[in-house]
Amino acid sequence: MTVLDSALDTGGPDYEVHRSAMLEKLAALDAEHAKALAGGGEKYTARHRGRGKLLARERIELLVDPDSPFLELSPLAAWGSTYPVGASLVTGIGVVEGVECLITANDPTVRGGASNPWTLKKALRANEIAYANRLPVISLVESGGADLPSQKEIFIPGGALFRDLTRLSAAGIPTVAVVFGNSTAGGAYVPGMSDHTVMIEDRSKVFLGGPPLVRMATGEESDDESLGGAAMHARVSGLADHYAVDEADAIRQARRIVARLNHRKAHPDPVAAEPPKHDPEELLGIVPGDLKTPFDPREVIARIVDGSDFDEFKPLYGPSLATGWARLHGYPVGILANAQGVLFSAESQKAAQFIQLANQRDIPLLFLHNTTGYMVGKEYEQGGIIKHGAMMINAVSNSKVPHLSVLMGASYGAGHYGMCGRAYDPRFLFAWPSAKSAVMGPQQLAGVLSIVARASAAAKGQPYDEEADAGLRALVEAQIESESLPVFLSGLLYDDGVIDPRDTRTVLGLCLSAIHTAPVEGARGGFGVFRM
Repeated sequence: MTVLDSALDTGGPDYEVHRSAMLEKLAALDAEHAKALAGGGEKYTARHRGRGKLLARERIELLVDPDSPFLELSPLAAWGSTYPVGASLVTGIGVVEGVECLITANDPTVRGGASNPWTLKKALRANEIAYANRLPVISLVESGGADLPSQKEIFIPGGALFRDLTRLSAAGIPTVAVVFGNSTAGGAYVPGMSDHTVMIEDRSKVFLGGPPLVRMATGEESDDESLGGAAMHARVSGLADHYAVDEADAIRQARRIVARLNHRKAHPDPVAAEPPKHDPEELLGIVPGDLKTPFDPREVIARIVDGSDFDEFKPLYGPSLATGWARLHGYPVGILANAQGVLFSAESQKAAQFIQLANQRDIPLLFLHNTTGYMVGKEYEQGGIIKHGAMMINAVSNSKVPHLSVLMGASYGAGHYGMCGRAYDPRFLFAWPSAKSAVMGPQQLAGVLSIVARASAAAKGQPYDEEADAGLRALVEAQIESESLPVFLSGLLYDDGVIDPRDTRTVLGLCLSAIHTAPVEGARGGFGVFRM
């Protein structure tokens, strides 16, 4: 039998300590997510409602099929910056008329929905997901355009938004824009470059230059309606394909557009899947608060895959990396999960072979991170750890099957790369609140800087200031610790969201379903030179 047994002692003190620590992190995470949900705050939310308008997430709720899930992406974008958490944009994947779609919605309660640099990064990431997975894009537009004080960070790279819309359309991926209010300046190109555009009577305003700009540029006097109102665009310019009487009607029309797309998934839906035999609630107590303490990733696998059924590949070779085959919500997956943190030569070679096998079989790969990186030291350097680590990274880089990554614990150094970190284009990457990622651990990094400083002082024949060294180490450790936390990295859009461990199976299932909208095909050869 390949059903995983569990050695997790849910009645033991360690489990309860780990569970309590995770619940504390989740409570802190909820507080940060609440900031995104609050948008521009009570004042601007009340003003928006006073105009008879729905909030961004309310529009999405009406758009998606009743009782269907919406997987919100990058909700913590801009965390830690001077801009509001969420970056004045909601993005995610939802089902509309039975079709999985990538949905974006401006939040007009945040500076009128104006785009700041993080809005742009978040929108570009959403387009990237839509393109890779062939998901129709629905843009719920209400934005005053670029946040002008930060235009230097938006204007030049911002052109990629419009490039993306045209490339999506050229690739046969439908794009739909529903305009709820202003869509001005460069933002006018969103409805202008979408395949289908819905505008609302007396609400939609779409123009390259509003009345003040037109007056300044040409001396012409004009009003909003004649310059860019929905009626004008529906009857005169032809920009509006559909004319709605209110927001609910616009959303209804958008749903009908999707219903008529004839957009089909490349793969049929899988058969109904058996749930895990072990309780996903127990995922809260697996990861230790101190990531130096190892944990068995099979305990995680047993709580996320169908029937807890896992066929392990090379279980006795390279035991610090668990590899094997499973199904998740009916979809086949190959799993690579760090067991004891460190990657040695055997683990690296095993991973490279496993990745090649997944590509031959057209099976997506799931990477479960808990690694401090590749092993260092004279014995391991002489044993070829560099070329073997490079072999694993080569395989990850040139693999063509979709990759999913979940950061559970540590994800440090080149181990982050070998396990398909953000730079290696996983289709989706999520983190648990327990995760940490950096070039190395805070203590190690501070210690390296201390050793270098000591050597420099010795070379100059100068005494070494131990008190200053201790202060510097403490400062560096605190900085690296804060910069390795998941909310900080999520704010930089280095992941697609920080998730509750108990939601991992659901989130991955939604992602796998979206992935199978596009063909899943592995590399047939095409890998770089594997150094032996």
